[in-house]
This record gives sequence, structure tokens and C-alpha cells, in this order.
Amino acid sequence: MPNHLKHETSPYLLQHAENPVDWHPWGEEAFRRAREEDKPVFLSIGYSTCHWCHVMAHESFEDPETAELLNRWFVSIKVDREERPDLDSVYMAVCQAFTGSGGWPASIFLTPEKRPFFAGTYFPKRRQGGQAGFGELLALIHERWERDRSALLGPAEQIVNLLTHAKTGEDKAEPELLEAAVQQYKRLFDPEHGGFGGAPKFPSPHNLLFLLAYHRRRGGRECLEMAERTLMQMLRGGLFDHIGGGFCRYSTDERFLVPHFEKMLYDNALLILAYCEVYETTRKDLYLLAAERTADFILREMAAPEGGFASAQDADSGGVEGKYYLFTPEELVRLLGPEQGAAFNRHFGITDAGNFEGKNIPNLLRSDPADRSFDGLLERVCEYRKSRCALRLDDKILTAWNSLMIAALCRLYQVSKEQKYLDAAKRADQFLWEHLWDGGALYVSFRAGRRGEKGFLDDYAACIFAQLALYGATLEQAYLTRAEQLCRDTLSRFQDAENGGFYLYGEDHEALILRPKETYDGAMPSGNSLMAWNLVRLSQLVSEERYGPLSERQLDFLAADARQYPAGYAMFLLALLDNRDPPPKVTVVLPEKSEAERLPLELPAETAVILRKPGGEYPLKNGKTTFYVCRGHSCLPPVNELPAL
Repeated sequence: MPNHLKHETSPYLLQHAENPVDWHPWGEEAFRRAREEDKPVFLSIGYSTCHWCHVMAHESFEDPETAELLNRWFVSIKVDREERPDLDSVYMAVCQAFTGSGGWPASIFLTPEKRPFFAGTYFPKRRQGGQAGFGELLALIHERWERDRSALLGPAEQIVNLLTHAKTGEDKAEPELLEAAVQQYKRLFDPEHGGFGGAPKFPSPHNLLFLLAYHRRRGGRECLEMAERTLMQMLRGGLFDHIGGGFCRYSTDERFLVPHFEKMLYDNALLILAYCEVYETTRKDLYLLAAERTADFILREMAAPEGGFASAQDADSGGVEGKYYLFTPEELVRLLGPEQGAAFNRHFGITDAGNFEGKNIPNLLRSDPADRSFDGLLERVCEYRKSRCALRLDDKILTAWNSLMIAALCRLYQVSKEQKYLDAAKRADQFLWEHLWDGGALYVSFRAGRRGEKGFLDDYAACIFAQLALYGATLEQAYLTRAEQLCRDTLSRFQDAENGGFYLYGEDHEALILRPKETYDGAMPSGNSLMAWNLVRLSQLVSEERYGPLSERQLDFLAADARQYPAGYAMFLLALLDNRDPPPKVTVVLPEKSEAERLPLELPAETAVILRKPGGEYPLKNGKTTFYVCRGHSCLPPVNELPAL
């Protein structure tokens, strides 16, 4: 029989709607029942393409015996972390406080008043080594709940008090933070395999965006080398899907060979940005090709007909992790013929021994990635792969992730000059305004004709980021106007005017046990870091008087946290670099509006471009398009030909 999730729209929740566990969505009904029946709450947080979420579901949540224990002793709640980032943030902080680490699935035990008293991540069905089995854990918690509740709940107050009184405040965003971050990246860098630290290795493209920007602004060959080595290794390894394009979520090994096979929209958006920037810096065609193949994968496999983009493709297929992506030499020889098949196998490292559980992840770690002689075979292999088994698609459309992809497509349009990428960005933006904006507020998600929760800080910050990217790619004033409108909304909904920074959720959201201000740039830039970048950019494009003080205060707020570990705050560093070492500001005076159409393709993307009508302090020179170029506090004389910037 379906449980209480049967009417939800989240693909993750619907995956559990037929479980024997009597799952509830997060809401008052579940907590009311817990209070009336005097039961603790078991909260499970995950997402639809999460491999270990699937494993725990198959082992425990689909198991009638385990479900019987949960149904008898607990009220169970399922949450999709991508639709409720507020719950995920609060209870992941709890999980990290209890265990020292986090991840998904998150398994949290709460009182009916939503106070956490025990937390962990994946629990196996039966005891493994020193880790308790899930059924064993349920029995222990039930026994303590009934017989010694005060001892069981003792840590809850300590943890909540610790998190509630987390440090707040501001520091001075000194330029020395930039150099401190560069030095830290150098210490963490893996010169042999690229990336930072050991396995697992996440792409973290915002780190690379900062290093590339630092190299362009301040020199430092090592910054370019670290970024380029990492991007090249990710492109050569199995993290990149050589058959169909696009990148998987992270590498389980130090070489970027064996990925965690799910593909996330936000990773691919940020990686498109990074490959565009390294192409702009080096002019190596291979990097532009990587960005284009990634974007083409998104447009082919993750674009909704109406214009938005789906969230993710699953790591598992047919119940097996990575099955969709793996090959044997024999099947490719059968598909391509003895000669072409053998050559294809050699080029992509496909051997009898295999490189993943006896089969092969195609890679170019031992081949020349610039060799394009096999491109003509890729479509055949890709179609064959699709015929073997299908990948589950999480087709909900998330505002924040779509906004990052809109920005990425705009940037790709600027470097590739391919109109299809700008057209796709505009369609996705139109979808957001038609389906995820109600005239007064943004919303988190859209699926099956229904909006999700009202938008959080990340949704607003990313959408502003997208509007600024669209303005940069088109110079259409409407996008800049929307960016300002959203910025005003963000300030009114989320800003902590007294202590600085922005809260994750607003006053009109459900009040939780904590009200976090996320600052750390993890797999995605935090909303606070994105807002720092947005405010700096608006100060350059619109009004230094209006946005300058706001950007300075936001940078100071983030500096307090970033000082402890600057390499973990790359988007903030990028904003600080733009603020302290701003790009050229070009005021363009046009005799005719039509002349603006090609300008975004002729100017560096970092340039702050402002269009003016002739007259006043910006007259036309010689009756032709006139450029007024300023950098810092100095300006060049007006010219009719765009100078080299």
C-alpha cells in the first residue's frame, strides 16, 4: 500500500512511496502524530540520484522486518534535500556535530519538538565491523527512549546550543586573503594527478575559476598551471563521459579515473564556466570542445521541452552502480568490427583486465586527448549504450541549478559564438519567470505542474547571477533591471542588517531550530558568496554609491570565516579579487541601437559594459560608436575603435 508520500511530486520521495515504511513528508501532521503517540521521529534526508541512498533503501526501507520496527516505534519522515535545502543545512550541521562528518543519506533522530538527539549517515542493515546494524540501532534507541529518555536526550541540548551560538561577526576583507588562498592551494595541489588533496576528489570548479582569474589579473604562472593541470586530468579521466559528454559528480580515486557516476546539473554548469575560462586564457581548442560537449549533453539529455533543465541523472542503472557507463572489449569489437573496435579499445583504455569491477570506464589517461580520429564512432557507441539500459532522470527543475546553467550557456556563447547556447539560456530563463516566479517571489522547484517551496537565499543569489550573465551576453537592459529587482528582494528577505550576511531562509519560511548563514563554498558556491559577487558586479555596472557599501560589508562578513581556511571560499575570493582589482569598465555610446548586437562577442566577459545614449558627459566622437574605457580610478580618452583590454 502506498504511504503518505504518494501525492508528492519530488522524484526522490516518490521512489519511497511504495516502501513498507509508513513515510510522511516533512510537515505538522507527522510531528503531531509523534507527540500524540509519544514516539521519536526518524528523519531520512537524501536525493533521487544518490547511490548510498538507494543502497540503504534496498537494504532497510524495502525490508518488511525493518519497516515493522520503524512503524512500531517511530514516526518516519522523508526529505528531498534539493527541495528543502533549509532542512538539509540545519540537520546536516547536526550530523556533522554528532559524528564529525556528513553525507547522504542523512539519518537523524528527533524529538516530536524537532530537536535532534542522534545522527549519522548510511547504516547497513546488519552490523559491519564496529558499525551497528540499522535494526540494532532502532532497538537501542527505542529502549533508551522508553527507559532512560533524559540520558538519551542529553546531547540534544548541547548540540543545539553549540550550533545556535556559532560565531558571527565581521572581519576586514584584506587583499592578503587572496595571496593566503593561493599559497594554500599550492600546498594542497596534487602535481601528478591534478586536483587538491587526496581521494575522493570533487571538481570544485569555483576553485579553478578563482585561480584562472588570479592569473589573469595578477600573473602567477603557478595558478594557471594548477587550474590547467586539474582541468586536463578531469577531461582525460573517467570523470568525463567520453562517450556522451558531461561530467560525473566526483572521483573516488586520486587520478579522476573512477567517478561516482551520477551527473548533476550544477557540476556541469560550473565546469562549463571553468573550461570556457581556461580556453579564453590558453586558446587551446580542446578546452572549448570540453565545454561544448558538456553543454551539448545537457541540451540533449537534460533539457525539458518547455525550456528548463532537469536536476540529475542517476548513478545506478538496473540496480548496479555505473552499469550504464561500463564496457568490455568484446562488445565494442562486436559493435564496431575487429579493426575499428580494437583501435577504439586501445584509445579509450578498454582492456580485458578492466579498470572497474572487471569492466571498463572509457578514459584517455594513456592517450592523446587532442586525437579526434574516433569522433565519428562516438555516436554509434552512445546509441548502443542507450539500448543496453536506461538511466533514471530526476526531472524536477530547480531554480538555483538552472540559473547556474543559464550563466554557463551565456559564457559559452561568448567564447564559441554559437547562437544555440544563448538561445537555450534565454529559453531556460523564460521558463524560470513563467513557472518559478509568481509575481512576488521565486520558488525552489517545479515538477508535474506544481511549484515547490518558496525560494531560499541560494535561489535568489543564483538567479541574480544568471541575470547578470544574460546582460553580459546581450547587453539588454531588461536583464540588469531584473537583477536589481531580485537584489532588492534578497536584501529584504534574507539580509541580517544587524550582524551582516544573509540567512538561508526568510521570515516567511518555516522557522527551524537554527537559522543558518551558509558561507562555505562546497560542491556549489554558497548563497552568501554568490551575493558578494553579485553586489560587487552591480556596483561596477549600476551604481558604486548604491551597491559599493553593501558589497564591502558582505566581503567583510565572509572574511571572518574565510580567514580560517581561505581555499574553502573560492567564490568569495573571486568577488574580493573583482572588488580589489576590478576589470575594465567600458561605457559605450552608440549612434544606433543595432550596433550593440555584436558588442558582447567583441569584449572580454570580465569587462563591465554600460550602454549610454549620446549626450551629456558621454558625447559621440566623430559621430561614430564611442568607447570610454576606465580602470580603477583612471580613464582613457574616448576612442572610436575598441582598444585592447
